[in-house]
Amino acid sequence: MTLFLLALGLSMDSLAAALSQGAAARPRPTATGALRVGIAFGAAQGLMPLVGWALGLTFASVLHDVDHWIAFVLLSAIGVHMIYDARGATDSTAGVHAPLASGLALYAAAIATSIDAGVAGVTLTLMDLPVLVSCAVIGIVTLVCAATGVLVGSMAGALAGRRAQVLGGFVLIGIGTRILIEHVFFGG
Repeated sequence: MTLFLLALGLSMDSLAAALSQGAAARPRPTATGALRVGIAFGAAQGLMPLVGWALGLTFASVLHDVDHWIAFVLLSAIGVHMIYDARGATDSTAGVHAPLASGLALYAAAIATSIDAGVAGVTLTLMDLPVLVSCAVIGIVTLVCAATGVLVGSMAGALAGRRAQVLGGFVLIGIGTRILIEHVFFGG
């Protein structure tokens, strides 16, 4: 359950971006276009935790006594940043229509929204989650969320994107808090 919630929380940036793309895209996005966006976001989101995990593993012996605090601070910081970004977003692009992102623009968006997954990857060693399975779950959940987000975005508008990002931020803060409480109060 923790892994699924982590994947869902991390996918909210991608979902928000996909909802926004779907809302602004004209002509209306197709299922193929939505799948293309989902694959790009899912691949980036699935690979970045592996980078973070490798860095976390390298420094694990040094971090053992404070790992729960690091997980709490990192996940909370990512969550707060997501909430802050969502609340600061404006509708300055309202009324602007463009095709779905593709090529370099799509990959840049996918990488930009997955940086938090790289940071969260550091916490995989701290949560005792299997790394490759975690990366696969994060990637698949993000793929589904982003592809769905493009299609829903074309119907729901950009406002839903900000709400999804806020929800994802609170989920990540909750996971970080749970890790801290387990380690401090229950010897987890």
